[in-house]
Amino acid sequence: MTDEEILSLHAQHHGVLNMAPQMAVHNREELGKAYTPGVAVISKLIERYPELKDKYTLSGKLVAMVTDGSAVLGLGNIGPAGGLPIVEGKALLYKDLAGVDAIPLTLDQVPVAEFVQTLKNISKSFAGFHLEDIEAPRCFEIEEQLRQAVDIPVYHDDQEGTAIVVLAGLINAAKVVQKPLTDLKVVLNGLGASGVATARLLIKMGVKQLTLFDIDGQVHPDSPEYNQYQREVAQESLVQEHFDDLSSAMVGQDVFIGLSTADVLTAADVRTMAKDPIIFALANPKPEIDPAVAKDGGATIIATGSSQYPNQVNNILAFPGLYKGLLQTDLKQVTWELEAQIAQALAQMISQPEPAKIIPGVFDDGVVTTVAQSVIDFAKSQHRKGD
Repeated sequence: MTDEEILSLHAQHHGVLNMAPQMAVHNREELGKAYTPGVAVISKLIERYPELKDKYTLSGKLVAMVTDGSAVLGLGNIGPAGGLPIVEGKALLYKDLAGVDAIPLTLDQVPVAEFVQTLKNISKSFAGFHLEDIEAPRCFEIEEQLRQAVDIPVYHDDQEGTAIVVLAGLINAAKVVQKPLTDLKVVLNGLGASGVATARLLIKMGVKQLTLFDIDGQVHPDSPEYNQYQREVAQESLVQEHFDDLSSAMVGQDVFIGLSTADVLTAADVRTMAKDPIIFALANPKPEIDPAVAKDGGATIIATGSSQYPNQVNNILAFPGLYKGLLQTDLKQVTWELEAQIAQALAQMISQPEPAKIIPGVFDDGVVTTVAQSVIDFAKSQHRKGD
C-alpha cells in the first residue's frame, strides 16, 4: 500500500476509531432512561458510594492510552500530536482483538510531576492507564510516581510488554537449543525503556549473565554517562568484565537481544558466539542484523520485531489480553511476577518449539484468551495467598 493510499484511508474515516452507543435513544422514554431524568438516580447513588461509578459508567471498562510522543519506535521524538496516530492504532487493536475499550490521549512534554498530576486528576474516568512512547528515563519516573498516585493499574507497553514477549520467546529458544534458561549468557544491546525492563525481568527470572550495551558502549554500575536505571540493572548482572565494543562482547555468548538500531551486528560477530546462537534482532523497521546475514553467521534461532519473518517478537502478543484480564480482576499493579506468568503462558502455547516457531503468531487462535486467563489465574493465586 502506498503512502497516498494510507493517508486517503485515514482521512476518509478521520482516524481509525469512533464512539458507539450502548443504548438507543429514539423517544422520550428512552431519553429518560439514558439521560435526564433517569441519570440523576445514578449520580445520587455514586455521590454516596463513589466506587459504584465503575459499575454504572464507562469508567469501569475504559483504558486511557497516554503518550507525549517523545520516543516513538523508529521515528524518535515526533511530539504529542505526532504520537496520536500510534495510540489511536493501538486503541483499535485493543477493541478489535480483545473487546477492550481504550481512548487515545496525548499530553504535552511537561515535567514529570505535572505529567503525573494531570493523569491523577483525570484518573476517576478510567479503569487503567496504558503509557506509550515516552522517552527514558522520564518514563521510569512517570510510571513509578503514577503507580503511587492512583488506585488503578498502570502499564507501560514499551517496558512491560516488551519484557513479557522477549521472555516468552527466550524460554522456548532455550528449550530448542537445550540450554537451561538461567545458564544463558546474554548480550543486550539498547538499554532504553524496553531494554531496562527486559533486563530487569530476565534478572528476576535468574538470567543474570547479562552484558549490557547502549549508545555510549558498555553499561557498568559506575558508568557516568548512563542514568540510574541503567546503572541499577548493570549492578544486578553477574558480568563485571569490561569490553571495548559490541563485537568483542559477543565472543562466547549464547544470546543477542537487540532493542536498539539497525545493522549493529555482523555475521562475523555471530560466528564468535557459543554453539547454537540465539539472535533476537528486534529493532524496527530494520533489525540489528538482517535474518539472512544472521543465518549465514550460523544463528540457530532468529527472531525479529517484524511480521516479514518467522518469530515476530511484538508487544501486540501481550497488551490486549493483559488488560482484558486486568479488567476482570481487582489487580492494581503489573508486577514482575505477573509479567513472568504471562510470558510462561505464551511460551506454553507452543507445545513443541522449533527454530522457526518459538512464539505464537499475532493472529494465532487463543493468544488474547491465554494472556487474559493467565492474568485472572494470577489474581486468584494472590487472593489465595492473602487468605
